[in-house]
Amino acid sequence: MNSQSIRKPRWRVGVVAGGVAALLVAGTMVTASAQAATGCRVTYAVSSQWSGGFTANVNVTNLGDPINGWNLAWTFSSGQRVTQAWNATVTSSGSQVTAKNVSYNATIATNATVSFGFNGSWTGSSNPAPTSFALNGATCTGNVGPTATPTATGSPSTSPSASPSASPSPQPTDAMATVAAMQPGWNLGNTFDAIPDETSWGNPRTTQALLRHVRSQGYNSIRIPVTWTDHHGSAPDHTIDPTWLNRIREVVDWSLAEGFYVMINLHHDSWQWINTYPSDRTNVTNRYTRLWTQLATTFRSHSSKLVFESINEPQFAGTSDDAQGDELTRELNLAFVRLVRQTGGNNTTRLLVLPTLHTSGEQARMDALSATFNQLNDPNLAATIHFYGWWPFSVNIAGGTRYDTNVEQDITGTFDRAYNTFVSRNIPVIVGEWALLSYDYTRPGIIERGELLKFFEAVGYHARTRKLTTMLWDAGSFLHRPELRWRDQGIYEMMKASLTTRSATASTDQIYVRRTGTIATQSLTLNLNGAAFRGLWQGNTQLANGTDYTVSGNTLTLTSAALTRLVGNRAYGVNATIEARFSQGVPWQVSIVTFDPPTQAGATGTTSSFAIPTQFRGDQLATMEAKYADGSAAGPPNWTSFKEFWSNFQPDYTANTILLKPEFFAEVNDGPVTLTFHFWSGTQLTYRLTKSGSSVTGTT
Repeated sequence: MNSQSIRKPRWRVGVVAGGVAALLVAGTMVTASAQAATGCRVTYAVSSQWSGGFTANVNVTNLGDPINGWNLAWTFSSGQRVTQAWNATVTSSGSQVTAKNVSYNATIATNATVSFGFNGSWTGSSNPAPTSFALNGATCTGNVGPTATPTATGSPSTSPSASPSASPSPQPTDAMATVAAMQPGWNLGNTFDAIPDETSWGNPRTTQALLRHVRSQGYNSIRIPVTWTDHHGSAPDHTIDPTWLNRIREVVDWSLAEGFYVMINLHHDSWQWINTYPSDRTNVTNRYTRLWTQLATTFRSHSSKLVFESINEPQFAGTSDDAQGDELTRELNLAFVRLVRQTGGNNTTRLLVLPTLHTSGEQARMDALSATFNQLNDPNLAATIHFYGWWPFSVNIAGGTRYDTNVEQDITGTFDRAYNTFVSRNIPVIVGEWALLSYDYTRPGIIERGELLKFFEAVGYHARTRKLTTMLWDAGSFLHRPELRWRDQGIYEMMKASLTTRSATASTDQIYVRRTGTIATQSLTLNLNGAAFRGLWQGNTQLANGTDYTVSGNTLTLTSAALTRLVGNRAYGVNATIEARFSQGVPWQVSIVTFDPPTQAGATGTTSSFAIPTQFRGDQLATMEAKYADGSAAGPPNWTSFKEFWSNFQPDYTANTILLKPEFFAEVNDGPVTLTFHFWSGTQLTYRLTKSGSSVTGTT
């Protein structure tokens, strides 16, 4: 598809009023010149019809001299009524209907056509089309007729005609206020986007009880990702399976009934077939437009709290660079806006959400989307990006175990770009997905809990201060859907607090104490984030300032006596949990952990199954390094010695092993490899491997 041809016509909702008075107040045009040749042709088509309602499209072709200002009149024969119109102002008096131009389509050149549409109601057994139309008082016969008598029906229009390249401009709503009201949002992840069906990826069927619970937890919007690939027919119609569509509509309606703003989209279709767009434009375009036309038609009468997102994470195969991908994303976004607006109803001003290429927060991707917004000039649009944090921290690779300046700067940099590119220009931004890539209750320990809490606190604060709306990606890792409870209540409380205030954190949420020997004082640094320290508690018992702890500036120090009491009999693991309380936000919990340095033993195995016997002795694994004898990195990726947690190695605290994955050995050369295991206590263990083909031996 030629990108220049995807230009959306200007769509406005026309004013529908009863009686002739409204027409006189609005003012009409001098409808013909005494010397003007007249003639017109009208095509009236009902594009869709349902019980009690219908949508009609009207094309008016001027066969006579050019017209500047027009009225089209007709009579309904069976009691039909116009309820909403676009591209024209429609008034009615009984069965007589008049459609008048709006400012941008007043001029109709000779042989040119102007189009408008409307939603209507009907009763009885049929909905017949009008049999006759009159343009500016002249009956449209399809031929050029005699000169018409001047018919002045109001003051002349002073509105300029639209230029051929005029951009679309629906009647504005407050998109910024709408998106602000959507904060915070929650994703119904791995559900209707699952392949092929709702429960295929392990989540239960969605219920009204689930939606009611999420709403009760303070969420104001819900994103319902939907993958349509396996739920529509073949070309050319690509008819959506009515059972699937009805199920989506059911959950949408439930969500609206609970008071949510709701966002639906085309989700994994992005990589299943839309990505072939560069090499298969005709088929992809037809499929894409047919799906969105059906969806827009189905939901056009739904509340304006229903929002459409064109496509999730657009991506394209075979492109030369991201600039080409930006252009292809622009084409699809333009086509999406055009076809949704054309379906009428509430879609003429419905909030539509457009992504960057890959839904990336890079400046070049945002600039490309900004140019699309400039071209559309549509006030009812929002931009969307996704945010999963600084990648090394988000997956625990390259030593990214802590919330550090790299993580912080990635948040502020991305959100600043979104604010400066869009929000500062009154274009709202929805962070349609956010979390950390490897946070998953089925893979514990990849991201240490305290470091995770710092990230969640910072995202909430930095998004709030930049007026960004965030929608948490939750595929079951946060909310346990069968029992309607948060898997980690503390994480939820931190996210909730960040919507309105800042919470203080600290340099760590773990204090490690050796199992034997004298217990020394230990300190941690408070990150107050504008709060004031109020004290330490263990449960309902307040610890004594001066005896149990001291505070000097931002340094909190626990005394030897307090730690000795807290560790009790010094069994391995967490012996006590205390919390620092502050003048605002949620408390910061600190675990008091007893440990001894872990130990390991020799082992033999294969590249498909190799486990290192490890006695953790109360400690927890933070990360692992792998190097060859010359100091270069071993295993994937080869640019860092620190390997990816869980993908390359995995601790099993129950089995007392550290498993090295086949994915690690797939990129390890034969010969010796030195592993260094880093534990959260600060302990480091060195372990040596020798790989020979598929055989592996290990020694301490």
